[in-house]
Amino acid sequence: MCILFFKFDPRPVSKNAYRLILAANRDEFYLRPSKSADFWDSSNEILGGLDMEEGKEGGTWLGISKKGKMAALTNYMQPKIDKNARGRGALVTNFLTTDLDSYSYLKKVASEGHLYNGFNLIAADLNTTKGDVIYYYGNKGDPEPIFLNPGIYGLSNCLLETPWKKLQYGKQLFTDVVKHSQDLTKEDLVQELIKVLNNQEPQLPDPAMENQGKEFVLPFLNKYAAVCVRCPDYGTRANTVILIDAEGNVMFTERTMLNGDIDQWKTGTYQFKLQI
Repeated sequence: MCILFFKFDPRPVSKNAYRLILAANRDEFYLRPSKSADFWDSSNEILGGLDMEEGKEGGTWLGISKKGKMAALTNYMQPKIDKNARGRGALVTNFLTTDLDSYSYLKKVASEGHLYNGFNLIAADLNTTKGDVIYYYGNKGDPEPIFLNPGIYGLSNCLLETPWKKLQYGKQLFTDVVKHSQDLTKEDLVQELIKVLNNQEPQLPDPAMENQGKEFVLPFLNKYAAVCVRCPDYGTRANTVILIDAEGNVMFTERTMLNGDIDQWKTGTYQFKLQI
């Protein structure tokens, strides 16, 4: 399970406004091997966490490059998983390391979507001169990538903007914070968004979520139905906030769990300017 909210405005009128505000949770088994967010090599070009699970090494759930490519992935909740399917984390990594634009890349992914278990993929080209472009593709939804107009969006483990109650609730909390974003320092805005990401209030009943998950989700429904998932060995293990202002300055903050212990966390922040 994962959840993310984002607001984007490619050409904000005010210098104090943000082109992009993104807040996301990574939900995973606490002990699944991974690296917390950092630049991937000495070029300091691509920033994100990395999956280190055997056979899935190098995939990621969220990343951004200094050249303005950004991508985020959520799994589509399905009761039965094909263990022989391709690793979904590579979908983000491949976009961040390719020269294809977001639409062309998602068009290519769509032609191979049947080779993966269910997923949702956001791909963005963030260009200070031409304006930002964001596309969405989910292999359980429309066959073509969808162009996203400026606005506020929510995505969890169903299709984009599917009205799961936890998504609607979290999106409202996110929207309330965003409304006051220009009145807050970047540091305070990040903290307010992290509060949203750690809300553990179950949003029940939710027939849509129950129907999609069937017997898979029922034993843990009261845990899965919150923005922040907290089960004994599985749940929210990273919060990520990305802020991009009108001039292309990026602030990337990740709060991540240490050693599979819900009482141990570390926070890392990276700042740079888009190179376009």
